[in-house]
Amino acid sequence: MKPTDFIHPEDAAAIRQMESIPSFAAFIKKVLALGIETLQYGLNMASAIRLSEKQLPDIYRHLPPICQRMGIPEPEFYLQMDPVPNAWTMGDTRIYITVTSALVEMMSDEELDAILAHECGHIMCRHVLYHTVAQWISSGIASLGILGKLAIPIEFAMLYWYRKSELSADRAASIITSPEVVASTMARLSGGPNSITSQIDLREWAQQAEEYDRIQNSGMWNKALQLSVIAGQSHPFSAVRVREILKWGESEQYNMIKNGNFTIDAPGNVCPACGNGIDPGWKFCRNCGHQL
Repeated sequence: MKPTDFIHPEDAAAIRQMESIPSFAAFIKKVLALGIETLQYGLNMASAIRLSEKQLPDIYRHLPPICQRMGIPEPEFYLQMDPVPNAWTMGDTRIYITVTSALVEMMSDEELDAILAHECGHIMCRHVLYHTVAQWISSGIASLGILGKLAIPIEFAMLYWYRKSELSADRAASIITSPEVVASTMARLSGGPNSITSQIDLREWAQQAEEYDRIQNSGMWNKALQLSVIAGQSHPFSAVRVREILKWGESEQYNMIKNGNFTIDAPGNVCPACGNGIDPGWKFCRNCGHQL
């Protein structure tokens, strides 16, 4: 399995648009040079619990089989106490996944697999470098020097792409589990624990995305209002994600992948600087920032 087997077309288009921004490569390299990755990694290491075969193995055991099936190196895996259910992947040279205690407590085993497969989908698609930079910008790094001048168009372009990248990661999760399981994780995150949301009609919920589209397309003013709300968000609305993943689950592309019909990697598509795999359309390596 490779990213081009399942990547959402809006994700692919958004990243091409983002990389076409003048000085984008220089901006990414400038951010990497600040050393904030090491700072964030250290803070996570000191405050969260790193999971392993010896440390909370019942939670840890979910991750290795997913990484093996997806053909990616296993990232470090952390648990953080937080009453808000959440999961995220950070880092560039040292990638790690963190889940919160509320997330683990709320999800079934299968739903936790879907969450972790979603995060691994980001790793497989090499989203993590750009995600990390986008989060740095949101934390106020854009006020520093050259970043202050470049940040505004880049920030909104990165957030737009960030939202589209979530659709690709949802597809990765549905390959490991199923579109219905991915949608049920959205139900937990949007409506509450299984004791409340177990009877949700997922397709009825997806229909709300159609109604939302009709609202935002009912005139330029409504479209502008909706855009002003979504522009600063890193994730699409839940109903939109549910609609997208259930629709993809009915596609020929999804059925081919589930039946094991994957494309074959072309030889030689590697970064000359770090040796990691690259896609032909990239303008610079998303692993190390090297201009291609």
